[in-house]
Amino acid sequence: MGVSRLDVFYRRLLLTKLFIGGWGKPEDLKRIFEFRKLIGDRERCKTLVPEDYPVYIDKTEEHSDCQIHNGFFISPLEQLVPGILPPESVKARFQFIVPKRWQKNRPVCIQLAGTGDHFFWRRRTLMARPMIKETGMASLLLENPYYGYRKPKDQLRSCLKNVSDLFVMGGALILESTVLLRWLEREGYWPLGMTGISMGGYMASLAVTNWPKPIPLIPCLSWSTASSVFTTGVLSKAVNWTELEKQYAINSVYEDIIKLLEYCGADSFKMGQGLLKKSPGGMDSLEQLLGLSTDDKTSQAQYSKAGGEAEAGRGLLIRGSGDKVDQLLSSVNSCGVNFDTLPSFHAKNTLNEKKTDSSKYCRQSLHKESISFMKGVMDECTHMANFSVPVDTSLIIVVQAKEDAYVPRAGVRSLQEIWPGCEVRYLNGGHISAYLFKQNVFRQAIYDAFNRFCMKYPNLH
Repeated sequence: MGVSRLDVFYRRLLLTKLFIGGWGKPEDLKRIFEFRKLIGDRERCKTLVPEDYPVYIDKTEEHSDCQIHNGFFISPLEQLVPGILPPESVKARFQFIVPKRWQKNRPVCIQLAGTGDHFFWRRRTLMARPMIKETGMASLLLENPYYGYRKPKDQLRSCLKNVSDLFVMGGALILESTVLLRWLEREGYWPLGMTGISMGGYMASLAVTNWPKPIPLIPCLSWSTASSVFTTGVLSKAVNWTELEKQYAINSVYEDIIKLLEYCGADSFKMGQGLLKKSPGGMDSLEQLLGLSTDDKTSQAQYSKAGGEAEAGRGLLIRGSGDKVDQLLSSVNSCGVNFDTLPSFHAKNTLNEKKTDSSKYCRQSLHKESISFMKGVMDECTHMANFSVPVDTSLIIVVQAKEDAYVPRAGVRSLQEIWPGCEVRYLNGGHISAYLFKQNVFRQAIYDAFNRFCMKYPNLH
């Protein structure tokens, strides 16, 4: 199956870059990875969010078909990992859209926002109000950190500034979803479920892995990990690889971060690591290119780690004589590393041919390793196999587009393998066409999952 031309064309219309700030503060990455180990284990999380966590309604709007309650609470992530959230994102805001009359029970579906879904109008218009009209089901729309009212002042539209922002968003939404599910339980609503489209589907999936009870889950246009989205999908073209490669090359702290990565599944980045010194040209030609002496080389960190682990031989690019490395890094441009600006090369015309080959190799190697590191950190924080399996996978209905160019399924583990018993429904077309024209299919999957829950657990409330 190919990829949707509409997906590719639509991506080309969007000129903004993702992650213009780079990877994020190394200390933030370390803190969120350590926290991921906690929330990845459902049993360890039962007491993270108190049963009576305070939630407030500060405004109610009356409409012909529904009431819209506007509410807020403080994100538990601010208390558990202080300072990791930007100040604007600490207060979590939501809209609770309920029918004037309930048809049967008081069902509520929490809907998390997809990429670019600021505030509430899109989910309210396309999903929540039609759901009230069709089945009398209420919706609770939680606003993602970094979006809408929770958007940092220095962020451009939906473009997260740092890679770490996505992981902070995920950690926050897991805890915030727990707050809302417990609040809805206290208020007597039943049954409860979760859904989301695209990134919202990923986030809803992560949240449900942490919920200690059976619950309907309907992730739409998402899959088992976000790593493929930013490394092989069309959105990878929007990533600011120049800045990411530069930071990866100059900062040795990423070696420590690599050691924190735990996911080692069949599609793990660790499984495909090739050592740099095994490549054509290898270390010797790069050492000659940089003019490194024996003393320089002995002062470097080791190029690679035994067993093909994640270091992948990047030491040469980040260590050596200070002046030469400074010259090298100052010449990083949109194409990677430009060796033509290093003075020592111009005096050696006989090295021109080797210089060209090695500089091209070095650029390619740095780019490949940055992509590999991106896959590693994305899998660590978003791969469903790194989290607990939902309590009842038969309540999960996944809706996926066959030709999705935004969420590639090739090369990553399937959700059926990670969550045995879940159902996957495939739509013809790609990501964009499904979002624009298949909202009714998403809603039907929600109704089916809720009905399945009611039949299986009629007394679980």
